[in-house]
Amino acid sequence: MFGGEFSVTLDDACRISLPRRLRDALHTDKVILTKGGDRCLWLFTVECWREQERNIINSTNPFSAQGRRITRYFVGSSQELDIDKQGRILIPPTLREFAGLIKDCIVLGQPGYIEIWAKDRYDTYADESENNIDAASEELGITIMRNRELGNYGNSSCSGFTGGDSTIPCPEG
Repeated sequence: MFGGEFSVTLDDACRISLPRRLRDALHTDKVILTKGGDRCLWLFTVECWREQERNIINSTNPFSAQGRRITRYFVGSSQELDIDKQGRILIPPTLREFAGLIKDCIVLGQPGYIEIWAKDRYDTYADESENNIDAASEELGITIMRNRELGNYGNSSCSGFTGGDSTIPCPEG
């Protein structure tokens, strides 16, 4: 489980330093970086990404335009990266451009993965999201109560991600 919001800087060699707390939680020196939702990047452990990749492939139809689009977006853009001895990762140009990373960045821990944002993009997103948090919190409360009634907690070895009516679990490493 990752958590925390950290300000980091993209250096002249296009690397960011992962905060020590998140590096320690990763327990690895290899990670997968891919396009994420909301024009940020998602960083996974290799083990967790392989599970997500299987979920995406098994849940999409290669004969449908939407299935191919989803697979290309997440799986096609994924890249395996090394964390160097100083705790830095090199952000590949295509992913850097996609996320608008120039200098100031935000690294945000999430259940099962880490988000990397351009600071200005994250600030805009956070301002817009604050206006919608009440409705989202209410929906979350309803889902929690429904899951509690159905006994749907504790069945996964991972925090996973949730979105709408589905959960994509991911093993924690």
